[in-house]
Amino acid sequence: MAKKKFHFNSETLSYEQIEHTITHWLKQFLIHTLSGMSLGAVFFFIFVTFVDSPEEKQLGQEKSHMQAQYKVLQRQFGEMQEVVSDLQERDDNLYRVIFQADPIPFSVRRAAATNNDYYEQLLDMTNSEVVVSTTQKLNELKKELYIQSKSYDELVSLAKNKENMLQNLPAIQPVLNKDLKQMASGYGWRIDPVYHTRRFHAGMDFAAPTGADIYATGNGQVISAGWQQGYGNCVQINHGYGYVTLYGHMSAFKVRAGQKVKRGDVIGLVGSTGKSTGPHLHYEVHYKGEIMNPQNYYFLDLSPADYDRMVQMSNNSGQMLD
Repeated sequence: MAKKKFHFNSETLSYEQIEHTITHWLKQFLIHTLSGMSLGAVFFFIFVTFVDSPEEKQLGQEKSHMQAQYKVLQRQFGEMQEVVSDLQERDDNLYRVIFQADPIPFSVRRAAATNNDYYEQLLDMTNSEVVVSTTQKLNELKKELYIQSKSYDELVSLAKNKENMLQNLPAIQPVLNKDLKQMASGYGWRIDPVYHTRRFHAGMDFAAPTGADIYATGNGQVISAGWQQGYGNCVQINHGYGYVTLYGHMSAFKVRAGQKVKRGDVIGLVGSTGKSTGPHLHYEVHYKGEIMNPQNYYFLDLSPADYDRMVQMSNNSGQMLD
């Protein structure tokens, strides 16, 4: 049985029973309904904001897993780049030095692997920055490996031609000089015999009697055989691989331009033509356009002890003969 409610009437000084109308009941219903809905909305907001759904939990786990994989991938990229850099360093500073090949320019090794239009296609993807960055690193690594592979192909070819290259390199003295008594002046700054001033001597002088044989110091092809200012009768031989040798002040030629010669072939006779103060041979070695010290190219006909003696004699700062 529902309880009855009363209120005190101050005019009649008596308690009167409270009668609820339909309007009162509607107000109460609306108040309770709105309160419930508001409280429900608050709880729903808290649930949505702070409590993950099963799908969101799964997505979060997948994201964490992908982030961990990305870190591993970045570390592996770094390790592979270190390996490639080590291969490149040994390629340029060891293998190519052995085979006397030019190093590969840094600009070629690090050139962009793909144009920007390719990467713009990736910008619409989810996590585009990560995708573009990873793709760039992968493409750069692929190109560096491709260039390194081509470099090794070239080195293999050079190795196969090594025997031929050794035959072509200037590697003996250009005149008979077993006792080293024919060497008159070495490479470097010397006193000019004509002008009596210090002048750079770009080769080595070998004193020998007029008519003594002059030998090709390596296989090659005669570039020129004729008169040349200062050198008089002069022969130049192209040995390939960047090497050219010059023989000056000859009294006679035994070869002609275009002729192929082998190491030890007689190419001319000692003389005193051109700017010369006596019969001798002036001998030069050029490598890729630069004048080299000939004393470094006698390794086939000198013992270590004789080579040391020859170096000491060639470093003598005395007067040259041309």
